[in-house]
Amino acid sequence: MDESMIITVLGSSGQIGAYLSEYLSKKGHIVREFDIVNGEHQDMTHIPNTYLRNAIMESDFVFFLAFDVGGSRYLKKYQHTFDFINNNTRMMVNAFGLLEKYKKPFVFASSQMSNLSFSSYGILKNVGELYTKSLGGLVTKFWNVYGIEKDYEKSHVITDFIRKGFETGVIDMITDGQEEREFLYAQDCCEALETVMNNYSDFNSNDELHVTSFSSIKIIDIAQIIQQKFAMIGKKIDIKPSIDTDTVQQNSKNVASKYLTNWWKPKTSLDDGIAKIFISMKKNYD
Repeated sequence: MDESMIITVLGSSGQIGAYLSEYLSKKGHIVREFDIVNGEHQDMTHIPNTYLRNAIMESDFVFFLAFDVGGSRYLKKYQHTFDFINNNTRMMVNAFGLLEKYKKPFVFASSQMSNLSFSSYGILKNVGELYTKSLGGLVTKFWNVYGIEKDYEKSHVITDFIRKGFETGVIDMITDGQEEREFLYAQDCCEALETVMNNYSDFNSNDELHVTSFSSIKIIDIAQIIQQKFAMIGKKIDIKPSIDTDTVQQNSKNVASKYLTNWWKPKTSLDDGIAKIFISMKKNYD
């Protein structure tokens, strides 16, 4: 599937979707961006949605990235609320129903949290995986993808720490920072998704397609890397860990299968990726 195609990206303004839409467009594909930020007509919780139906019906391939989600701070506050559960359930019922009707090849973006029974977010992602497998689509499991984000309320840890450094001079953490995560730069994530699309027939619905760096680091160490970036521009930043431990993931982990690395490998080191995000965000504060 490496010829020019019509590709619909559901959730095209999200952290991954924004990068992916631009990336695929540069590769010569016709990308149809679908996201609620483009207007109420692209609200996937509206059932039925004529615009969503047309977008999927006219596509050669669909990336289902849309989800009401954010970083740990956002999930801690909202993931067990009615709106969070209802919005994500309605989006899945809507999109999967149309994918089943029009028999389109697609990738569903899941999470390494999908096996966590104490997490509403994880349970919902697991439901999405079950839908996907029933339709013969492919599941990719993302591990802490980071990149430029527009919605600071939903920002993930790296952009959240950088923003706090510029705005307050203090990286105020919600945990003690001892939990470990695997981070992947968004550009590498796009290349992984393109690889899955281009080799779609080589995979099956039960393949473990983990999209990650396969390298763990403590959150406190992330804060220290960012602190060093500020020091390089002459700005002193304090790190303020919480006394609380992680309650969102409870430091639980999936085991990241390296199966996908037979086709794709991440290229960007964590230090280089953070540097790129830092330089880009710095422009907003100069």
